[in-house]
Amino acid sequence: MTPMTPMTPMTVGLDLAKNVFHVHVADASGRMLESKKLVRRHVLDFFMALPSCLVGLEACATAHYWARQLRDLGHDVRLIPPGYVKPFVRRGAKNDATDAAAICEAVTRPGMRFVPIKSRQGQAFLMLHRARALLIRQRTMAACAFRAHLAEYGIVVAQGRHRVEVLTEQLDELREDLPEDACFALDALVEQLDALNRQIAVIDARLAERHKTDAIFRLLATIPGIGPITATAFTATIPDPSAFRLGREFAAWLGLSPRQNSSGGKHRLGGITKKGDRYLRHLLVLGARTVVRYPKARSRVDGPWIEGLLARRRPMVVAVAVANKLARTIWAMLSTGEVFRPAQL
Repeated sequence: MTPMTPMTPMTVGLDLAKNVFHVHVADASGRMLESKKLVRRHVLDFFMALPSCLVGLEACATAHYWARQLRDLGHDVRLIPPGYVKPFVRRGAKNDATDAAAICEAVTRPGMRFVPIKSRQGQAFLMLHRARALLIRQRTMAACAFRAHLAEYGIVVAQGRHRVEVLTEQLDELREDLPEDACFALDALVEQLDALNRQIAVIDARLAERHKTDAIFRLLATIPGIGPITATAFTATIPDPSAFRLGREFAAWLGLSPRQNSSGGKHRLGGITKKGDRYLRHLLVLGARTVVRYPKARSRVDGPWIEGLLARRRPMVVAVAVANKLARTIWAMLSTGEVFRPAQL
């Protein structure tokens, strides 16, 4: 190992794990100074002994926690999307050491994109959204199971959560034609649906309470198709909009831009890339579908443009295009603090 002087500018790549980490230390020229394993309890001690340096981490589980810890020690910490680190991994050498070396090299690239470090409060607030999304998935699974089990006995109802809820209220009337074991299983599903509905309602109420007390949340909620859930999710996930130079970059980060396969001056555009945060993209597309459906909301965004698209494309394709427009609007409002201005006809 090359001796490190206090004045040596260094770059460190840290490969995160649950218990065994790996660090790769390089000097200003990229020459390796040290590569070693660290157990969890020795990570902070190792970085406390280093002078202030540039530290790269993959934006994965626990990355924001470690980024805050290392930043408090005086280091310049950058979080890199894992997909942007992969091209720097040496071929045929996938292990912790090469991952740390790839992170160390990727963090020094001038065109690299980084993930903003979330605060403790921001992460806690975002956990409400993650928990809500999980509960909604579980509610959908339970509702589909309830509907499918009744279909086995010739009781068929159309798709939709509200239709299933009506059917659960009629379960007492249906017991006479169902076996005892089937009733026992259906009762368990009804209890689960009731519990999930209560838990989701509690989280929704907490999000609505925060929405009323925060000016940024209320600002974003003035955009057509953006309600309290979407407004709070975007504000918690994107604490620093300056991480994106343009609204187009923000929309591309959300995966709402077309995938390109262009070469030789021929431009070929396919479907959207679906990169970035799936939850935010899902909320945005749902809001855009509302805009496309109602003429009053369409007129506030850009009525003639949307109607022209509807004449040529399917409604879902138009909704994705509107979601791209809404994403750029959100970025502009977060960056400038200006209020939403409806389209002028």
